[in-house]
Amino acid sequence: MLRLVERNMRWIVGASLLLAGCVAEPPAIGGRNPAVGEEITGIVVPDTGATITARLCRPTSAAGPAPLVVINHGSPANAAERPGMRAASCTTEAVRWFTDRGVVALLPLRRGYGVSGGAWAEGYGRCLMADFAPAGLATAADIAAAIAHARRLAGIRTTGVLVVGQSAGGWGSLALASNNPTEVVAIINMAGGRGGWAEGAPNTNCAPEQLVRVAGLYGATARVPTQWIYTANDTSFAPALARRMHEAFTRAGGRAQFLPLGPFGRDGHSLFFSQGGSAVWGPPVEFFLRAQGVLAPRS
Repeated sequence: MLRLVERNMRWIVGASLLLAGCVAEPPAIGGRNPAVGEEITGIVVPDTGATITARLCRPTSAAGPAPLVVINHGSPANAAERPGMRAASCTTEAVRWFTDRGVVALLPLRRGYGVSGGAWAEGYGRCLMADFAPAGLATAADIAAAIAHARRLAGIRTTGVLVVGQSAGGWGSLALASNNPTEVVAIINMAGGRGGWAEGAPNTNCAPEQLVRVAGLYGATARVPTQWIYTANDTSFAPALARRMHEAFTRAGGRAQFLPLGPFGRDGHSLFFSQGGSAVWGPPVEFFLRAQGVLAPRS
């Protein structure tokens, strides 16, 4: 019987490639709008008795209340790596892409990750019997708590919030979409899913049919516009599986633009947080965000 992906030790060597930005901070780049970082503690997750922490990155040139993006990390396959995780820094390329455009970036560490500590809430049971629905909703609860906290901070717009999630963070962002938070105007799913690299093997999943089924469950109630970005060489969620998830989501009523990209690096699953990644995902994301009103139209 397949073991839980989280307990699979053969995956340790590949984890840093697949989840760039989760265990170690990704490469930094320069930018035209330096951001000031702030550590946020005591973000309360309702109905759990738990609190989480986050890093807030404010663009120094922002005039008036700025739009907010909440950027959500993935989950390493090896459970032992979760306590050592850190939020990406304000100089990380993916973060700077947003702050350079005058957007405040919030990067929460969810329950059971890094200094947030506490009990990990995102498990999905035995691999062959995986239940990905509650796992995503647990992620969504932490994202929602982070959004609620940030909306109370000075200098941040209370409406028009953007949510971005990579891997497990992308899956949780889709679960959040199923709750239709009124303050969220758009969601970007970067290589989202759960259960990849089953038994330490690339291009395998614990329970792909369940992943597709739950995508449909989320789509049945999700009405927030979403953009799905997957690469041709994503070894966690191959193009065929990504398309099936998207089709199930939209067939059920979800609003989703699917964007298949070519191969990126050794494993396209790491596109979002990788150095040079924003040159690939940035143009279509910018077009999508301008269409949704998150970014002002070009003059």
